[in-house]
Amino acid sequence: MASFQHPFRSLKYVKRQHQGLSDVLIASAGRHIYCYEAESGRRLDVWPQHVEISSKVASGPKSTSEDQAPPEKRRKLSSPETQAEEKPTEEILNSKSPSWTNIPMVLASPDGKYVVALTAEDKCIRVFSLSEDGKLQELSSRNMPKKPCALDLTPDGQTILCADKFGDVYSLPLIPGEYVKTRAQVKASKPAATTLTVHSKRNLLSLEQQLRQAERAEKAEKAEGVEKPQEEVEEKNMLNFEHQLILGHVSMLTDLISVSLPGPSGSRPRNYILTADRDEHIRVSRGIPQAHVIEQQCLGHTSLVSKICVPSWAPNVLISGGGDGLLLVWNWSEGELLQKILLGDSFQDSVVSGIWDISLDQPVGTRDPVRAIFVNLEGSSQLLHYSLESDSTLTLQDTIQLSGNVLDLVSMDLPGSVVVSVDTVREPNCTDTWKSGPASPQILLESLRANSFEGSLKWSVAEDSKLAIINAAGTSDLSTTLEAKARKAIDDALYNLGNTRKKSYGD
Repeated sequence: MASFQHPFRSLKYVKRQHQGLSDVLIASAGRHIYCYEAESGRRLDVWPQHVEISSKVASGPKSTSEDQAPPEKRRKLSSPETQAEEKPTEEILNSKSPSWTNIPMVLASPDGKYVVALTAEDKCIRVFSLSEDGKLQELSSRNMPKKPCALDLTPDGQTILCADKFGDVYSLPLIPGEYVKTRAQVKASKPAATTLTVHSKRNLLSLEQQLRQAERAEKAEKAEGVEKPQEEVEEKNMLNFEHQLILGHVSMLTDLISVSLPGPSGSRPRNYILTADRDEHIRVSRGIPQAHVIEQQCLGHTSLVSKICVPSWAPNVLISGGGDGLLLVWNWSEGELLQKILLGDSFQDSVVSGIWDISLDQPVGTRDPVRAIFVNLEGSSQLLHYSLESDSTLTLQDTIQLSGNVLDLVSMDLPGSVVVSVDTVREPNCTDTWKSGPASPQILLESLRANSFEGSLKWSVAEDSKLAIINAAGTSDLSTTLEAKARKAIDDALYNLGNTRKKSYGD
């Protein structure tokens, strides 16, 4: 029976032409990261490598009544050639499978030399080097104390910003160096009061008792030959890598962006960190090392803020969406609300799952550069296309229908198109209803092309030879016969924004 293919969860386009190398497309699906050549769609690498074991090897030979002896008493006589062939099979069977089932986020450094990925269940941030031939080599793995919900790189590409579900934002170096845990030096506990500061009989008796206890403890240490004038106390959950807690909310964080604004003439650009949380807040903080300084608060949503986006060609504009059926446009540096857009009655119960800014300098079908904003809601197979006007307001252009629920998208310079990842497992516009069986072929990626029509820009689904190669190669298999409990776990890992919404007593 044919199996489903894990859909691509996260896409990232890595530009390397300035280095004289071919551009690559990085994508995560299931528990794997895939690397493709952008021009041809040829697969360059998979991390970790697929381990495929046939049913015959996995199940082994059928046991009989004569094969019930303990393993240590059994003898197996075979030729050296047979032993050499069976050794790799034993290694595969004994190899430890990854401890995670999905990779929700993938980033790439501005220079295209490094890839950052988050593995879900082990809360691990992994950094890879991207070789000239598109191979991924893991350089470091750092397990965070709480589940990360958003990652970004600072404008210089040297620091990772990690926001977690408990409202904290950490900074970590992209390439970790040597690190030694710091230990707090705490003096031995001694009463701070003296007979000169105690004025009641009851407090004086308590002070005398504390002094006697401290004296007995000191004598006991000396009797054991251990003198501890100061005690080294290590933080209970101290991370064993270089990190710094730079800011925090009192609510669950949902998204994070690192932005740079040009400074006055002759000065360096100013860096900022924009964070959104479950309690309808958007905070504008200064960049490192002054991230504790809050510059602005963008307040206007009535439900959780799930996604925020700063267009690359308009760095002073912020577009935010969440669970209230609204899109808000801000001048975030001033905390000024510029526009409030109602998404429509059909989207009132949905949560915005993605806001993407698309910038194409040489798209196919148009002569002028293309600037577009795409918005998607969780579990929807439609993309809302907006244009950003000169007065920093959004205008709805058209709605694009895809073959499945939209998961992620990315723009590619060559040949000037937008690549969209769609869900081929579930029915369109559903988050928990699986298809009866996989289609043939399974369309994991679709291409959008821009065309001018009566003075406006229209996007349509177009055929792409390189995406056809990627779709034909597929990803890892996802069984069609999973039990309902296993299916629900996979659904919740992919569609979880609705669970973030705050519940009332009626819910």
